[in-house]
Amino acid sequence: MSVSNTLFAQSANPEKIVEKNLKAYNNRDINGFMASFTADIALYNFGDSKPSISGFEAIKTFYKKVFDASPKLHSTILKRIVFDNKVIDHERIVGRIGADKPVEIVLIYEIKGNKIAKLTAIRK
Repeated sequence: MSVSNTLFAQSANPEKIVEKNLKAYNNRDINGFMASFTADIALYNFGDSKPSISGFEAIKTFYKKVFDASPKLHSTILKRIVFDNKVIDHERIVGRIGADKPVEIVLIYEIKGNKIAKLTAIRK
């Protein structure tokens, strides 16, 4: 394998993990969505030193409520950057908990061992 193919293979994997997670999110498939996360997954708000939600079960409970209350939930990627083990998505989310207006958010996914280990949200 050439050096460029090796680099592509390493950089393609985090993107595939995040893409699979996004597909499950858009399908409101809680089990498929959670399959992308490590057991010690933590969600952070940008700039905070402590997670806003941490642990697999706490995150599953949170997103199950979101999915159940959001029949029209859908996230569209506006821009994506893949950098080493990180995927940075600028997303537009519609239908979240019945919201009429789209919400834009930047999410930084950090991958460890082929799963999402940390998620950091940047909000307007």
